[in-house]
Amino acid sequence: MSFAGNAVFANLALIFAIGLAVGLAKGDKGTAGLAGGVAFLVYTATISGLLELFSAKDASIDTGVVGSIVIGGTVAFLHNRYRKIELPQFLGFFGGSRFIPIVSSFSAIAIGCVFYLIWPPIQNGMVVIGQQVAQMGSIGTFFYGFLLRLTGAVGLHHTIYPMFWYTSLGGVETVAGQSISGAQNIFFAQLADSSHTGLFTYGTRFFAGRFATMMFGLPAACYAMYRAIPKENRKKNGGLYFSGALTSFLTGITEPIEYMFLFVAPWLYVIHAFLDGLSFYFADILNIRIGNSFSGGLIDYLLFGVLQGNDKTNWIKVIPFGIAWALIYFFVFSFCIKKFKVAIPGMENDEDMLEVADDSGSASLKEQAWQIIEALGGDENIENVTACATRLRVAVKQGDKVQKPVFKKLGATAVFEVQGGIQAVFGGKADLFSQEINQLLGRDD
Repeated sequence: MSFAGNAVFANLALIFAIGLAVGLAKGDKGTAGLAGGVAFLVYTATISGLLELFSAKDASIDTGVVGSIVIGGTVAFLHNRYRKIELPQFLGFFGGSRFIPIVSSFSAIAIGCVFYLIWPPIQNGMVVIGQQVAQMGSIGTFFYGFLLRLTGAVGLHHTIYPMFWYTSLGGVETVAGQSISGAQNIFFAQLADSSHTGLFTYGTRFFAGRFATMMFGLPAACYAMYRAIPKENRKKNGGLYFSGALTSFLTGITEPIEYMFLFVAPWLYVIHAFLDGLSFYFADILNIRIGNSFSGGLIDYLLFGVLQGNDKTNWIKVIPFGIAWALIYFFVFSFCIKKFKVAIPGMENDEDMLEVADDSGSASLKEQAWQIIEALGGDENIENVTACATRLRVAVKQGDKVQKPVFKKLGATAVFEVQGGIQAVFGGKADLFSQEINQLLGRDD
C-alpha cells in the first residue's frame, strides 16, 4: 500500500500540471492533458540539463507545485488559443490540436530556463520564511488557520495552502535519508517510512486544526442555526441544516454551511475564521499530529489519525477538544444569530425553502440539469461549464439572462456573479451537475 501511495505522491507535480491543463481547457481536454504531461517532462528535463552543465555536482532544484501551476496554466492558455489554428498547407498535418504539444514543449524549455535562473533565490527565501513561521510557534499556526479560512470566503485559500503543503514554506525534513519539502509531502513520506517512530513531525500543524472545526464546530453551528429559526419553519428547513452538518462532519466540505450566513452576516464569518484559527492554535499546543489528504472530516480523521495509532498522531485528544469546540460554536452562533437577528435560511416565512426541498428532492439529476441550462439562458448563452469540489462554475455570454432563483430552488446554498459568469454552491453535487450539463449539451469531451 505504501508503494502504491508513493507512486502518486512521488509524481504529484506531474499530475498537478496535467490536471490543471485539463481543468482550464475549454475543449478537447484529452489533448490538453497530454500536452500538459509532455510540457512538464520537457520542463524538468531542461532544468536537469542546465544543472548538469552549469551547476555544482550535487545541485538540485525542486519547484514543486509552483512549477506545475506555471506549466499547467501556460499549456491551458496555449491550448485555448491555438487548438483550432490553421497552418500553411505543407505543415497542415501539424495544425489544430496537434500543434498544442509542440508549442507547449518549446514554451516549457523557455520556462525551464527562467526557473533555473530565478528559483534558487526564491527557494532560499521561502526556506527562511518557513523557518520564521516555525519560530513563531503556535501563534504562526493561528495566523495560518485564520487566513486560510478567511480567504476561503472568496476561494483564495487555494493560493495559500499549496505553498505550505508542497514547498519549503511548510518545512524541510529528512525522511528515510531523503530531504523532503512541504508539510504534506513530509507527512506522507513519514507515513510510508516503516522505520518512523513517535509523533509525526511539526508540519502536521498545518492540518490538525481542521478536525475540531469541521467535525465538531460547524455541525454544532448548524444545530444552533436550526434551533434559532421559528419552530414552524424547522421541519421544512431541517434537511438543509442536517445535510450541511453531515457533509462537514464526514468529508470536511464546509461551504454549504458557510454560505448560509456569509452573505447575510459577513462579520459572523470573520468570527468563524477567528475560531478556526484558534482551533489550529490549540491543536498545535496539544501536539495533535494528524495529517490529511483532502480535508478535515471523519474520513481523513480515521485514515490518518486513528489507523496510524495514537502514539504517532494523538488522535484521542481530538475528541474532548472537539466536544469543547462544539459547545463554543453552538453558544457563539446561538448568541450572534438571536442577538443580531441574522437572516439565515428559515428565519422568516420562507416559501422558497419549501420549493428547494420539493424541486431538489423529486427531480432526477438529468431533469435538474435541464433546468439549470434553461436558467443559464440556454445552450447558446453558455460558453463552458466546470466544477470544483463544491461549486458549479459557468461562463456565460450574457449575464442578464441568468435566472438565479432557479439555482436556489434546486438546492444551491449560494449563487454569486463573477467576471464573465456565475458560481453556484451545490456541495458534492457540483461535479455531477457539470458532467450532466456538458453531456446534455454535447460537450462531453
